[in-house]
Amino acid sequence: MSAARARGKLPLHLRILLGAALGATAGTLAHLLFADAPELLALVRYAARPVGQIFLRLLLMLVVPLIFAALALGVAGLGDLRSLGRIGLRTLAYTAVVSTIAVLIGLGLVNLLRPGEGLPEATRAHLLAGAAERAAVITAAPPPRSGIDLIVQIVPDNPIRAAASGDMLAWMFFALMIGVGLCTVRTDAARNFEDALQGAYDVLMRLIDLVIASAPIGVAALLFSLTAELGYAILLQLGNYVGVVLLGLLLQQFVVYSLAVRWLGGMSPWRFFRGIEEAMVTAFSTASSNATLPTALKVADEIGLPRHIGRFVLTVGATANQNGTALFEGVTVLFLAQFYGVSLELEQQTLILAVCVLAGIGTAGIPGGSLPVIASLLGTIGVPVESLGLIIGVDRLLDMCRTVINVSGDLAAAVVVARGETDTSP
Repeated sequence: MSAARARGKLPLHLRILLGAALGATAGTLAHLLFADAPELLALVRYAARPVGQIFLRLLLMLVVPLIFAALALGVAGLGDLRSLGRIGLRTLAYTAVVSTIAVLIGLGLVNLLRPGEGLPEATRAHLLAGAAERAAVITAAPPPRSGIDLIVQIVPDNPIRAAASGDMLAWMFFALMIGVGLCTVRTDAARNFEDALQGAYDVLMRLIDLVIASAPIGVAALLFSLTAELGYAILLQLGNYVGVVLLGLLLQQFVVYSLAVRWLGGMSPWRFFRGIEEAMVTAFSTASSNATLPTALKVADEIGLPRHIGRFVLTVGATANQNGTALFEGVTVLFLAQFYGVSLELEQQTLILAVCVLAGIGTAGIPGGSLPVIASLLGTIGVPVESLGLIIGVDRLLDMCRTVINVSGDLAAAVVVARGETDTSP
C-alpha cells in the first residue's frame, strides 16, 4: 500500500518520462549487447511490442467518437450562427487564417530541415523491412489523385464508411455539419442531442485519462521495441524533432502573433506579451487551455479588452483556436513519415494541412489531447501507428510549450477581434 501511495505522488508526466528513459536505455543496451540475438527478437515480438500495441489500440479505439463529439460541440458552442454577426465572423476568419499559417510554418520547417532523415541506410532498411509487420491499425483511406478529388472527398457520401476507413477529413466535415445543425435548430430535442454529445464527450475524455494513465508502461514498451531493433540512432532523430517543434512554436509566438496584435489589433507586442505573462505561465504549468481559461479571462480584462469580446473569443478559443497544437500535429506527422521513409506528395501534405487546421477546433484542450488525432493521421498516410511511441516520451514538455502558444493565440485573437469594439458587458 505504501509503495502504491509513493507511486501516486509522482506526477504522470514524470512517470511517462521515466518510462521513456527506462525503455530507451534498456533497448539501446540490449541492441549493443545482443543485437539480432534470437532471445532479444523473441522478447520484442512476443512481449514488448504487443504491450505497446495494446496501449495504442486503446487510444485509437476512442479516436472516431471523440473527434465527432468534440468537433460538433465546438461548433455548436458558437451559438446561433445567424446572430453571431461581426464578432463571430471575425473570430472564425482569424482562427482559420492563423491556424493555417501555424501548420504551414510546421510543414515548411520539416520539409526544409528534414529532421526525420539521416538514419544509417542499414538501419532504415531494417526499419522498412519490418514495416509490414508493424502496419497501422487504421485502414488508410484511398489518397486523392488530384486537388479536385481532394475537395470532393472532403464531403462524405457515407460518413460511417468514412469513419471506418480512416478518412478523418470527411468524418470531420460530417461533425462540422452536425455542429452547424445544432447551431441553427433550437428545439428541445436538438438540445437533448447536444447534451447527449456532451455526455459522450465527458465519458470519452475519462476513458482517455485512464488510457493515458497506462502510458508509462506503454511508452517504455514501445521505445524498448524501437531502440532494441534500431539502436541509439533514433534518439538523435528525436532530438532533431524536438528542436524543429520548438522552433516552429517560437516563430508562431513571437513573429505571427506579434504581427497580428500590432497590425490587426493595434496593440504593441511588448505590451501584449507583458500583459499576458500570468496566462502564459499558467498555460505552461498546467498544459491545459481549459484549465488556463479563468486566468486568460482575467488578463484580458487587465489589458483592456471589452469583456463581451474576451468572454466569447477566449471561451471558444480554449477549444477552437489551438494554433500550437495544429502546428505540433503537422510537424509530428511529417517527421514520422520521414523517419519511416514514407514520401508524401504535395496533395497528401495538403490533406495533412486541412486535417490539422480542423483538428485545432476539435482537439481537446487538455494534456495529451492531440495524440488521438496524430494517431489517426498516421494510419491515413500509411505510417505505422506504433511510431507514435517515439514522441510520447517527450510529449509532455512539448505539450506544455504548445499550450502557451494556444493560450497566447486565444488572447491575440481577442485583441484583433476587439479592435474598434466598445465594452457593452456589465
